[in-house]
Amino acid sequence: MMLPPLAERLRPKTLKDVIGQQHLIGDGKPLSVMVESKKLPSILFWGPPGVGKTTLARILAQSVGLPFVQLSAISAGVKDIRSVIELAGNEKVVLFLDEIHRFNKSQQDSLLGAVEKGNIVLIGATTENPSFEVVGALLSRCQLYILEDLGLNELKMLLQRALEIDVVLKNKKIDIIETEALFMHSGGDARKLLNLLELITDFSDKINNETVETILQKNIARYDKSGEQHYNIISAFIKSIRGSDPNAAVYWLARMIVGGEDPVFIARRLLILAAEDIGNANPNALLLANTCMQSVQNIGYPECRIILSQTVIYLAMSPKSNSAYMAIEEALEMAQKTTHLPVPLHLRNAPTKLMKDIDYGKNYKYAHQFEGSFVDLEFMPESLIGKTFFNPGSDKKEQEMKLQLMKWWKGKYNYE
Repeated sequence: MMLPPLAERLRPKTLKDVIGQQHLIGDGKPLSVMVESKKLPSILFWGPPGVGKTTLARILAQSVGLPFVQLSAISAGVKDIRSVIELAGNEKVVLFLDEIHRFNKSQQDSLLGAVEKGNIVLIGATTENPSFEVVGALLSRCQLYILEDLGLNELKMLLQRALEIDVVLKNKKIDIIETEALFMHSGGDARKLLNLLELITDFSDKINNETVETILQKNIARYDKSGEQHYNIISAFIKSIRGSDPNAAVYWLARMIVGGEDPVFIARRLLILAAEDIGNANPNALLLANTCMQSVQNIGYPECRIILSQTVIYLAMSPKSNSAYMAIEEALEMAQKTTHLPVPLHLRNAPTKLMKDIDYGKNYKYAHQFEGSFVDLEFMPESLIGKTFFNPGSDKKEQEMKLQLMKWWKGKYNYE
């Protein structure tokens, strides 16, 4: 008889057998309370692959004694949903819908009526942020629970359990020498760990880093360019540069490269960062970032990785200022409120005699006719005189700008 895969053979049957997710299944925690009370609301499980979403759905359904129907949004459609609803009739059915984020709005909407009436207890599973991927009406009808990657200690527990209780592995003499590569390639994913373990023990009776790397050859990065992981990693990348940590920044850059991220997207974000987070503290940053984007567009992977790395390190090590960003944000806010303010007459062009007659351009002073090309003239609408939008940062370059402003405007702007 052909045995199911190791991950399926070791699938927990009760909550006490589940490794990890103690914030949900520990004593007095939400899922434990549901099992004890035998009351099950509709639920959304959000978490990475291989952390127990399907297992917990099955355990919960079993605990309340309801029929369990499992569908995958990858292959199922509205017709399948209607079949489950008809199957339920006046009785409750637990519908576990894996990859629920792959359903479009109309498909998700088809669940609403049955969930609202209570014919279906929905347990949806998603690896993507439900805020973006699940329609609001359905999200509001479900309890959301977030599952986490398994930690190192939990992976060790899972490995030990597999070797001790699995019907196949317990009869093999497996020599555990090193586990770093095994745990690294599993990436906090229980299913991946067990699949790797089964693959390795089919070919070898020892587990060490060399054996794992030889058999596995290459780890497949968990990086979805259209999913939340994409946004999480680019966020960590930008924040590392802003926080002046070149080592972390290069690591997150490498994560994006390994995941197949578009290098032009990375370069574009560096260009934005150079203006937003460095600005006039180091104007060369913008020039380098722009050159980086042009170079990346010209040569692509793999060579452009070096240019990206150089730029990332330079930007991370550069002095930081967000004064340009803050200036335009505050100015935009003010502009929205003051669209009624007229341009002062002396700043208006006067291409016609009529305009000159009504004082367009009168008393305007041409800066280049004065010493140092500076003239003390008012350029703001009257009600905004003295208002500052640009507030120089504490770095050396912008402090020099501050001193120059104070020299020019002599107390007009509050830069003391």
